[in-house]
Amino acid sequence: MEDIEIAQRNEANEIQPITKIAADLGLTADEVEQYGPYKAKISTAALQRMRKRPNGKLVLVTAINPTPAGEGKSTVAVGLADAMHRMGQKAVLALREPSLGPVMGMKGGATGGGYAQVVPMADINLHFTGDMHALTSAVNTLAALIDNHLQQGNALHIDPRRIQWKRVLDINDRALRHVNIGLGGPTSGVPREDGFDITVASELMAVLCLAEDLADLKQRIARIVVAYTYDRTPVTVDMLGVTGAITMLLKDAIKPNLVQTLEHTPVLIHGGPFANIAHGCNSVVATRTALELGDVAITEAGFGADLGAEKFLDIKAPVLGKTPDAVVLVATLRALKYNGGVARRDLQATDPAAVRAALPTYSGTSTTSSNTACPWWWPSTPLPMTTPQKCNWSKTSVRIRGSKPCRSPSGRMGRRWGRFGNGRQ
Repeated sequence: MEDIEIAQRNEANEIQPITKIAADLGLTADEVEQYGPYKAKISTAALQRMRKRPNGKLVLVTAINPTPAGEGKSTVAVGLADAMHRMGQKAVLALREPSLGPVMGMKGGATGGGYAQVVPMADINLHFTGDMHALTSAVNTLAALIDNHLQQGNALHIDPRRIQWKRVLDINDRALRHVNIGLGGPTSGVPREDGFDITVASELMAVLCLAEDLADLKQRIARIVVAYTYDRTPVTVDMLGVTGAITMLLKDAIKPNLVQTLEHTPVLIHGGPFANIAHGCNSVVATRTALELGDVAITEAGFGADLGAEKFLDIKAPVLGKTPDAVVLVATLRALKYNGGVARRDLQATDPAAVRAALPTYSGTSTTSSNTACPWWWPSTPLPMTTPQKCNWSKTSVRIRGSKPCRSPSGRMGRRWGRFGNGRQ
């Protein structure tokens, strides 16, 4: 059964009202702002009330350098949270928010797979609660205000050739990466070169995910450098006098979103800057809320451990005020073969030599833990071409390199993921 069929069947028959999920977490009806029956934002009042609670344990899910299709960090994180939920632990999952660019591209959605999914799947992957639209509006409003400053006399002496701030869309559109704007005569603005990025690659997304509350977000926005003057002096948002306006466009986007897994484990999905241009983690607000609401908070970091996990430890953890109590390192044999030099079209074939060649990649990835005191776990997720011999051999190699291997018994079988919560217990 396809992922979307599993999600649709669950949403038709088993999904619980979001008020029930919130109540199980100790949130009252007036502390959640509903976006339909199965999605909600947690109110500012609730976030302030929970700041007095002690933190639970923090588990970070990361991976070795993945294949272009991804290797299942989100799926493993969902399965781990469901397993803890089944075992009586109050587990709360905190994930990144999908961007329409990857959703419409090779990677697809960002809500897990098979029976380890977050629902309502289509809503989350598409427009969700409007956070991406709010960010897009805020970025483009700031861009328009910069151009308006040029048009109205340019009191700050901004050099149009050194404007750093680009416009955005939450989709991949290479035709808009480099554009000429301000054409059409004196009333149409100052002609200059500009371009569009994807929304999640904007600095506003990065600061939103590092902000601790709306006041902190306002301070971070004020400090953003958007351009340079003719004598190369930095120009900030605050110097333009528009900090408050941009912040107010994000007053709802800073509130974390509450949804659920197929097994009714609570999930906070909020923010997600790309790890190759920012820190690649969901918001500090969402992770801190998960720590305050649950006994165990499970979160993830983008790309491989040498990128997302390192940035989690070096950038996000200091703001969060907590380092992980454990790290789960996802490493499929498919990814090991890919890192061992096997072409994507040949990854289904058995190739022990390529797996051996990729083990230095694993060793380099696991050394990220050298600056942390937390244990690292290595779940091997079996795929159709995985044999018991290959799993046993790779586990031995992992033990030698200092991590503890633990095999996921519920890998892909045909075109179906096994029951992850049950399997990962």
